[in-house]
Amino acid sequence: MYEPASTAIVVGTITVPGENLPRVELSATAVVTLRELWDEFGPLMFHQSGGCCDGSSPMCFPAGEFITSDRDVLLGRLDIAPAGAEPRSIDFWISAEQFEYWSHTFLTVDVVPGRGSGFSVEAPRGVRFLIRSRLMDSFT
Repeated sequence: MYEPASTAIVVGTITVPGENLPRVELSATAVVTLRELWDEFGPLMFHQSGGCCDGSSPMCFPAGEFITSDRDVLLGRLDIAPAGAEPRSIDFWISAEQFEYWSHTFLTVDVVPGRGSGFSVEAPRGVRFLIRSRLMDSFT
């Protein structure tokens, strides 16, 4: 996959009440893939669950196609727009149960070769999103 030298990681905004550190970012490769997907599908969103199917794979949908509940947590907003362009904000949601389980974890969304979920928009491209994580001491 081609990755322009000017593409960098994108760190999400802080959206969890009471916290002062971000919790999610996109790898440079994920940014490139998401820009392509945005061009094809329009605005996008992620939902991270711990459920069946692809387990804990982040699922990417056209914005609003996956209905979140009041128990889902908005983990961050990620703007994938190139410098100087109109914003292209992607909301990253996580189920309450998964949020509790990963309470001390910083998430990086990356892209690897392989078959993604049939429900996630990248699936036909022969790549899939995956979460890389690292522990953090505190978010406040």
